[in-house]
Amino acid sequence: MHLAIGQAYAWSVFKPPLESALHVSGTGSALPFQLGIVMLGLSAAFGGPMVERNGPRWAMFVSMICFSSGFLLAALGVSTSQYWLVVFGYGFVGGIGLGIGYISPVSTLMKWFPDRPGMATGIAIMGFGGGALIASPWSTQMLGTFGTDTGGIATTFLVHGLVYAVFMSMGVLLVRVPPVGWVPRGWVPAKAAARALITTANVSARNAIRTPQFWCLWVVLCFNVTAGIGILEKAAPMIRDFFANTATPVSVGAAAGFVALLSLANMTGRIVWSSTSDLIGRKNMYRVYLGVGALLYLTIALAGNAHNFVFILCAIGILSFYGGGFATAPAYLKDLFGTYQVGAIHGRLLTAWSTAGVLGPLIINAIADSQKAAGRTGPALYTTSLYIMIGLLVVGFLANELIRPVNPRFHEPQVAEMGPQETLLTRQGGS
Repeated sequence: MHLAIGQAYAWSVFKPPLESALHVSGTGSALPFQLGIVMLGLSAAFGGPMVERNGPRWAMFVSMICFSSGFLLAALGVSTSQYWLVVFGYGFVGGIGLGIGYISPVSTLMKWFPDRPGMATGIAIMGFGGGALIASPWSTQMLGTFGTDTGGIATTFLVHGLVYAVFMSMGVLLVRVPPVGWVPRGWVPAKAAARALITTANVSARNAIRTPQFWCLWVVLCFNVTAGIGILEKAAPMIRDFFANTATPVSVGAAAGFVALLSLANMTGRIVWSSTSDLIGRKNMYRVYLGVGALLYLTIALAGNAHNFVFILCAIGILSFYGGGFATAPAYLKDLFGTYQVGAIHGRLLTAWSTAGVLGPLIINAIADSQKAAGRTGPALYTTSLYIMIGLLVVGFLANELIRPVNPRFHEPQVAEMGPQETLLTRQGGS
């Protein structure tokens, strides 16, 4: 499911053909992607409770219908030269598929792997980060085969919609919830809850958003994503600007390779760091994301364009933390609020992504444009925004430090009164 909806990260492949064929601006060609990310957060927030009530198979089916229909509507929009239909189809309808599909496996996986929730969600969410590695060359090849005029783009969208429908249906057919009474061999919930932030109680989605823990984690995710997406969205022009007037300028091809490297770091960080969080704890892992991330940004700001290698290495680290932050968040929620409605809670938390998706690119692009208008070049275009990102990461670090165990008054009474083993069995039976 996540390999399919992760295609969203490859939208940039369609930007130049759409701009040429439908005579839209660069800002206009980004609208379907931007609306898609906004709808991802909103649909995850509002659809989360329905996902919990109806189960993962229903959620994956809805995601498949919306995501594939989005491509089909976009194909119709291109073929009839109605760009608003492309924005509505891919951005609005497809964006709903993104949000529902993104949260659909989360609570199910953590019920299968209550002993290793970070690894479980990391494997799935790694697929979203890696979706572009499949979609980007595939889409490029189809555009080369069918053409980059309206007919070629429409055909490419049509093929995407049909193939993704078939591919995603595999997830619909294969997904299962654990049988009643199932636990991993040798795993004892009471021992697992020995860490301060891990609970055996449960909190409903309605109560979760009333806790300070939820909003602290919202700030943590928002600012971690803002810092990462700021580089990801402008990676190619940023590295070229940094080293444009040096002895080691970066070519267009090398900049494209840099973008691919960042995508790989984004994908790898999702499984590596989230699995590490099972060992060192979620709070410590976010200390790394935010604290070390701030130091990496500071290194880029201070080193400037002195060393290509230092810039690339720091950017890889930042993007790996960006991906890891996404994958570790569901496990953090499970630790704090239990598995009762963790999918719905995760959906509401993803509104932080929608906010960051606007905030990060806005900071980087607006400051770079103003500095360029003032006649500055090279690293000076980005120095101010780098320090802003450092400040945001520091605020996120402090928010993470404020997270404490949830007050028992927010626990579900009928669950909180049970023993750990009975609680787990009841939760699985209810799923």
